[in-house]
Amino acid sequence: MSINKVILVGNLGKDPEVRYLDSGVAVATFPLATTERGYTLQNGTQVPDRTEWHNLVLWRGFAETAEKYLHKGDKLYIEGKIKTRSYDDQAGNKRYVTEIFVDVMEMLSTRGAASGVQSTAAPAQTQQPQQNIGGNNQTDDLPF
Repeated sequence: MSINKVILVGNLGKDPEVRYLDSGVAVATFPLATTERGYTLQNGTQVPDRTEWHNLVLWRGFAETAEKYLHKGDKLYIEGKIKTRSYDDQAGNKRYVTEIFVDVMEMLSTRGAASGVQSTAAPAQTQQPQQNIGGNNQTDDLPF
């Protein structure tokens, strides 16, 4: 058994580029930046922030949603698979491209709320009445 799964939370590096295939299927591509915060070692050495850039590929409904709602700088949560492809450039050199094919996407930015677009920072949640199991009216001190 093997697993190919990626989970990323980061910011869009630029607006999505969306194209439509002859069959009408939408494909969006854009870079996503994830940043590992810098820190200071015990001896005082500063380790700077480290940013990684990931090439995302979204298909069909995800691509259409990206085209409508995503913009450079927006925060995004994605789950997907790593895929690597190769091609020969104009000089005949073999080039490799590693991409993340997105399976799950959640928009985390709230910036769209200001422009009239509903925020997708969190799914709508409704409060459910607490059930009284076993007739015990004591509240639970557990934080979860």
